[in-house]
Amino acid sequence: MTEVYRKLGENEHWLKEQCADCADILFRPMRLGEPAISCLAVYLEVTAGNMMLEESMLGRLLSRLKELDGRELISFLDENAMGISDAGFLETLEDGLRALLAGNVILLVDGYDKILKIGSKGYPGKTLGVAQSEKVLRGSNEGFTEPVKVNTALIRKRIRSTDLKVRELFLGARSDTLVNILYMEGLAYPDLVELACQRISRYEVDGILDSGILEQLAEENWLSPFPQFQTTERPDLAAMELLNGRIVILCDNSPVALLLPTTLNSFLGVSEDRYNRFEIASFQRMLRYLAMCMALMFSGIYLAVIGFHTQILPTNLLLSFAEARRGVPFPSLLEVLLMELAFELIREASVRMPGPLSGTIGIVGGLIIGDAAVGANLVSPMAVVVVALSALSSFAIPNEELSSAVRLLKYGFIFLGGLLGMFGIAVGVYLFLGHLAGLVSFRIPYLMPFVGKGVQGYQTENDSIWRGPIKTLRLRPIFARRGNRVRLRKVSDSSGETAGAQNGERRRDGVFR
Repeated sequence: MTEVYRKLGENEHWLKEQCADCADILFRPMRLGEPAISCLAVYLEVTAGNMMLEESMLGRLLSRLKELDGRELISFLDENAMGISDAGFLETLEDGLRALLAGNVILLVDGYDKILKIGSKGYPGKTLGVAQSEKVLRGSNEGFTEPVKVNTALIRKRIRSTDLKVRELFLGARSDTLVNILYMEGLAYPDLVELACQRISRYEVDGILDSGILEQLAEENWLSPFPQFQTTERPDLAAMELLNGRIVILCDNSPVALLLPTTLNSFLGVSEDRYNRFEIASFQRMLRYLAMCMALMFSGIYLAVIGFHTQILPTNLLLSFAEARRGVPFPSLLEVLLMELAFELIREASVRMPGPLSGTIGIVGGLIIGDAAVGANLVSPMAVVVVALSALSSFAIPNEELSSAVRLLKYGFIFLGGLLGMFGIAVGVYLFLGHLAGLVSFRIPYLMPFVGKGVQGYQTENDSIWRGPIKTLRLRPIFARRGNRVRLRKVSDSSGETAGAQNGERRRDGVFR
């Protein structure tokens, strides 16, 4: 690390060497004080622009410095600059360059061996929006944006406690991307936080441009199609999981947060499960589990039944199937495969098309292709119904990464059911559950809370397929530290004033810490 020189010319020479051929980095020399002292302001054109000439904090600071005696200028910076502007002192030139590339203005003064970092308006970015992939009917409509500082502030707005800790890492040899690791002190395991930091920084890569790169570098079983990090665009869900003892990773320039550890049950829950009554939340969650099973096995079971086990069908239904397949030139296996691939193509086209056309492509494309295929006797009507229900079920899975894994494994069940019948489906279920049982996400079994009931200190909670009444959800999930599992405690049956006082006493005593 190169310490800041006292001579301004040496600092300017070092910075210009590093910023050679960078036309967007501007050097603005100036003379401040009387007698005048040489100073240099360096900033990115797009982040600072004309802010020094406007009524900005930097503009007011420079105006004040011009009025000072030259001998007083350096002592003034030491004593008052931090209070006048959103400023900080940096000891090395490398830190100054990093602050400059992060969108700040840096000010160097001749005879002063520190760099004054002054916050500016920063890089342009999109404003807060709605989480497009996690729409809910009840709850906050805010979604993460791209600057990591803003995303951290959205979580801090919901958890106003100093127990919420934020660690900063700079990753990417060339991108130098800021990554924030958030956790609740006392709830998250310290060794798990250290493990997360080690996992995401154990590889050196040119650039970290999205949280998806971090996810792939840090996952333990990288051959598995199942995600080992949960992703979310919702600050309220991230805050909720922090209170459950989990860790949140935010990457600069990415609107998607990573949650760890994770389980299969976490992917099938949504934030509004906690906001709705337990009967509604439980019914909706059961539907999602049923949708996952249908998306995975429905097409395969259809092929197994009509190809090997027709005796289990009622006679009228069997005759109806035979009549519908009359004239179809392809075997059932090829028929279903063609329709599944056609639906995947429609889905991919609707995602890539511009916004106003995407919905139209999905609906019209599905109707036209399905109707034309049936009319041309290429496929049977029942195959279209089965594939459509399978595709609809995959859309009901709330997490896109889990949905993609299920859609991929669906083809394995199609081949097993079409070639081996129900025996093949049974083999597929055995391999599927065996694989999930072997997955571990940051020391937590992937099938929790359905497995691991014998783990010491673990107590089951009514929050899996069935979500119990919120008054009965007293304990945090397995992610939280064993000594701090209680999250809900009845304070008092007396008046609200007494209950509030007791609640305040308990909080000060640290019951919930």
